[in-house]
Amino acid sequence: MELLIITGLSGSGKTVALHALEDNRCYCTDNLPLELIPALADQFKHSRYHESYNAVAVGIDSRTLSDDPQQIEDLFDKLEQSDITFRIIFLQASPHTLLQRFSETRRKHPLSTLNLSLSEAIEKEKILLKPLENRAHITIDSSQTNIHQLRDLIQQRVLDDDHSTLSILIMSFGFKHGLPLDTDFVFDVRCLPNPHWEESLRHLPGTDSLIQTFLASHEEVRLMEADITRFLQTWIPCFAKDARSYLTVAIGCTGGRHRSVYMAEKLYQTLQPQGYALQIRHRDLT
Repeated sequence: MELLIITGLSGSGKTVALHALEDNRCYCTDNLPLELIPALADQFKHSRYHESYNAVAVGIDSRTLSDDPQQIEDLFDKLEQSDITFRIIFLQASPHTLLQRFSETRRKHPLSTLNLSLSEAIEKEKILLKPLENRAHITIDSSQTNIHQLRDLIQQRVLDDDHSTLSILIMSFGFKHGLPLDTDFVFDVRCLPNPHWEESLRHLPGTDSLIQTFLASHEEVRLMEADITRFLQTWIPCFAKDARSYLTVAIGCTGGRHRSVYMAEKLYQTLQPQGYALQIRHRDLT
């Protein structure tokens, strides 16, 4: 029985994550006091209920934490002493996104008080949760995702994760829409020829054969593809040996529609036969 600790910033999607896990036969509970978590996990581990569920998921937010980071270390010590397998899933979003979400929902931040503004509450919560973020096995940034996309990410990165195989997400994005926060490698391909300036190609996505033919015809595109591929093929095995379970490779161009999409697709095709659990996502391709 695996214990999934779902935590992160208020407004980043912890409730959505718990619902996604619950829909996939995980026993979920929220805001359980930290000192009760080892007992819950141990009880499930030695009861008949563990056959009915894939995992136990516990939501933790800033309301269950004190200002003493040792409280979190004590929790992990107890879990390790009990031989309980656990993973920490940390959800985050940009301050701008969190402010916007609280404004739209008109919900009160858990740490908001008469003496603390929403911005200050968000910042205080980041400090409180830093020890958990530092220990996280998986970090998910929900700034650019809707509810359905976040559920898909939970499915891909938590439920479908094979711990013995390195999972790699190749993501295309546009710099003008913001840099992805939860990424390990970022490659900037804005120096490559831009199909946007070809009127007949501008409206097409980077997955279209005409865009692919246009970009493949330029030597600098082929050289950059070869260089990025060589880099990844050299260093990905080192991450796999280091017991990493997940790696995100982000490819960025200006708008995230043409060059980055093309390059992400090429890398996906090249790495696919090498035995990794590959996923591809075009963040800004609509």
